[in-house]
Amino acid sequence: VQLVESGGGLVQPGGLLRLSCVASGDISRISIMGWYRQAPGKQRELVARIDRIDSTDYLDSVKGRFTISRDNSKNTVYLEMNDLKPEDTAVYYCNHKSGRGDDYWGQGTQVTVSS
Repeated sequence: VQLVESGGGLVQPGGLLRLSCVASGDISRISIMGWYRQAPGKQRELVARIDRIDSTDYLDSVKGRFTISRDNSKNTVYLEMNDLKPEDTAVYYCNHKSGRGDDYWGQGTQVTVSS
């Protein structure tokens, strides 16, 4: 499974961005799709995830501001980020997990929130 993210960039506080993650390869065993982020000097953390029945989980600090969704016809997972804050600045990584525990990662996309 190969994952390619896009949509990162520089945005002002209060702004919005939409990240996309396109998957290719054998995705038939993928059960959970998610977004993680890693800020400088910090550990990578789960931001949001969605499973095959569209159940979702979010990091507490992004609840109400971020929305994860997927388009099966395009093998794409999205992360819509609203009301961005400087503390959201990080490299965002797409992740797919299979039911047997395989982990797949994208290369990451930089999100910078600054005035």
